[in-house]
Amino acid sequence: MKKNLLVAQSGGPTAAINATLAGIIERAFENPEIEHVLGADYGIQGVLQEHFIDLSVKIPELALAEIGGVDQNGEVDPEALDGGLMRILDRLSTTPAAALGSCRYKLKDPGVDPSEFERIIAIFKKYNIGYFIYIGGNDSMDTVWKLSQYIKSKGIEDITVVGAPKTIDNDLYGIDHCPGFGSAAKYIATTISELERELLVYDMPYVIIVEMMGRNAGWLTAAAALAENQNARVPYLIYLEEVPFDLNEFISDLRAEMSVHKNIIVAISEGIRDRSDKMICDYGAENRPKDAFGHVIASGAGKVLENAVKSNIGCKVRSIELNLLQRCAGHLLSRTDIRESRALGKNAAELAFAGKNGCMSTLRRISALGDAEYKVVYDSVDIREVANKEKKVPEKWISSEGNGVTQECINYLKPLIQGELSCEFEGGIPKYVVFR
Repeated sequence: MKKNLLVAQSGGPTAAINATLAGIIERAFENPEIEHVLGADYGIQGVLQEHFIDLSVKIPELALAEIGGVDQNGEVDPEALDGGLMRILDRLSTTPAAALGSCRYKLKDPGVDPSEFERIIAIFKKYNIGYFIYIGGNDSMDTVWKLSQYIKSKGIEDITVVGAPKTIDNDLYGIDHCPGFGSAAKYIATTISELERELLVYDMPYVIIVEMMGRNAGWLTAAAALAENQNARVPYLIYLEEVPFDLNEFISDLRAEMSVHKNIIVAISEGIRDRSDKMICDYGAENRPKDAFGHVIASGAGKVLENAVKSNIGCKVRSIELNLLQRCAGHLLSRTDIRESRALGKNAAELAFAGKNGCMSTLRRISALGDAEYKVVYDSVDIREVANKEKKVPEKWISSEGNGVTQECINYLKPLIQGELSCEFEGGIPKYVVFR
């Protein structure tokens, strides 16, 4: 009997998460054993509320509109429709953020309260769902782990749960690098390069401090190093979350650089902490709110550093918080990232169809760091190796002074930003795929 596939997105959106969705849909459409492809509206919350979008209907509707509808005889050219379908999936791949909507919802421990899991399984049975693919990061893989374990514990053999990775933070275990990170890294390196132009306009000491996302890992901030010495001899000071931050040492670093150079770029992770584990963004702003998973909502470290530079050095200084911009820039994508993200989606669907319950679609780099030829292979990893873990920048990739990264880190990062891709434009404005 044919089964339906359900896909959902969760956690913070990225510029590549819809490419993974497109890969899942594309592979599901090719499988004759799949009757309908359903999308859950707003992640696992949408599943619990039975809010589904029938993508098997919605996407052909969009494709039909793309090719101009039916002909004068009320018929559709199958080849033209296939072409329209592929154009919609290609456009979806370059549509930033989560087209199905997202959520930050933590399922209860089924050993304590199994009611949510019982409801989810009942809903899957009701809608003939044999495959569920959840696209997300660390916390989303916690959902995949709990749900797949529950299914195994109940001896349910006709439902398969698979994870598909995403996160700009690049902190997932079990994968060489995360979908969405490459495009965010490209945006960061490009933005930093543009800010260099701003620095060089003025004949005066000038410091620009750029704060990147990364609550507990500094991968995004490390990407700033990709721009250093590409267009100008502006020195960079780069401070990752992995190294305890000292405000006095920062001022000393800055004074040392400014004794030689007028202009300095400072890149920092939003989650930098001092040696007592206090977040720098909390200096003067205590008791920050937390999200549904108990994570502190961190931002504002750049402003703290800006005020410190004003007080201690007195030069022209600006702080910039990239914030949401680094994860929704569909106009500036890494072609490598989008290609890999879509392939990971296809691989996730293949794993689901093969009955690989409780795994995550992954990729492994099979070329050495620094090789001219960059290659990856697609595989699976047990979800237990991924859920509730965070992969940080290795200590050996951080400079001994704690204010930069090594060449090995740059060799790791550089292939991930290669190739340029952009969303479509219509009338001078981006054109995206919209399901609602």
